[in-house]
Amino acid sequence: MPTPSHLKNPLYFDFRAARRVPESHAWPALHDHPVVDGGGAPATPDAVPVVDLREPGAAAAAGVARAAEQWGAFLLTGHGVPAELLARVEDRIACLFALPAADKMRASRGPGDACGYGSPIIASFFSKCMWSEGYTFSPASLRGDLRKLWPKAGDDYASFCDVMEEFHKEMHVLAGKLLELFLRALGLTDEQVAAVEEERRIGETMTATMHLNWYPRCPDPRRALGLIAHTDSGFFTFVLQSLVPGLQLFRHAPDRWVAVPAVPGAFVVNVGDLFQILTNGRFHSVYHRAVVNRDLDRISLGYFLGPPPHAKVAPLREAVPPGRTPAYRAVTWLEYMGVREKAFATGASALNMVATAAESDDADAAVHQPPLVLSS
Repeated sequence: MPTPSHLKNPLYFDFRAARRVPESHAWPALHDHPVVDGGGAPATPDAVPVVDLREPGAAAAAGVARAAEQWGAFLLTGHGVPAELLARVEDRIACLFALPAADKMRASRGPGDACGYGSPIIASFFSKCMWSEGYTFSPASLRGDLRKLWPKAGDDYASFCDVMEEFHKEMHVLAGKLLELFLRALGLTDEQVAAVEEERRIGETMTATMHLNWYPRCPDPRRALGLIAHTDSGFFTFVLQSLVPGLQLFRHAPDRWVAVPAVPGAFVVNVGDLFQILTNGRFHSVYHRAVVNRDLDRISLGYFLGPPPHAKVAPLREAVPPGRTPAYRAVTWLEYMGVREKAFATGASALNMVATAAESDDADAAVHQPPLVLSS
């Protein structure tokens, strides 16, 4: 059970001291569907797709198209982000979560706050707690945000900020490359890609948020959950994970969870809900969760990309078949987050709630996910 550090602050749970999973962290129905290995041979049905950016443009675009249409996710290799930088990022994340509880709680995310220390924002919609700690910040305000953790700055603060700024610089460039590849995967020509960017300014205005996760080892991982199953709300997400597996993707026919292999140096790319809207449902968001390990801690970093909060996102004209109406209405990210909140409260599909009536069957996001568990 929690140590006195938990009793002194009811918002902090000391995972290191836990000898069992308390009812507050015990999730029902975690094993309704089997878990299969996603690290098999490329030709096997459950092998998570791999896209290598070192391949010729047409081959890489075709790989992205298949993965985004069939899975909503893929492993990205050959991306050019230095392995030694990724190692330093992981090291800095571990150091952050190793800080004393009082230091981390000083940076706690308050009601309505997007950044800070604490459970994922979606945790507020569930009665059970997740077996993880998180920290969210915007790269644009990194040094100001991190002064909550290190109010006197110092070497650890400077080292963390330097590494994350270097990582953000690399990821910003990579995000632009992948966005162009996604557009080419839709079948757009060079001229159409340029026209889309000139009209929509997607790459120019794309915003980034970083969420760090620490999944401590767990005395009974069959009862606990690191991160509840969900889809990402934005355009797409790069996930950097340590070499301890834990990320799982949901697949149908038959229903199952596919365990994503921990490939050294690779990113997992998840398609988000707003990208499903942007591509008129051709590329679909992926329902995913994180499980925990009995013997090993796991670290991950989500680099989330999306539009400015008040920018309207609507299906690209090039993605709507001739003679058809768009599958989704235009929404801002802020508006869509409000829709998601209603969906979490009812177990409904947020994407269905913004689908156009004429195209609701085509936009049925529920086919990509099992029902949400909202209580017990």
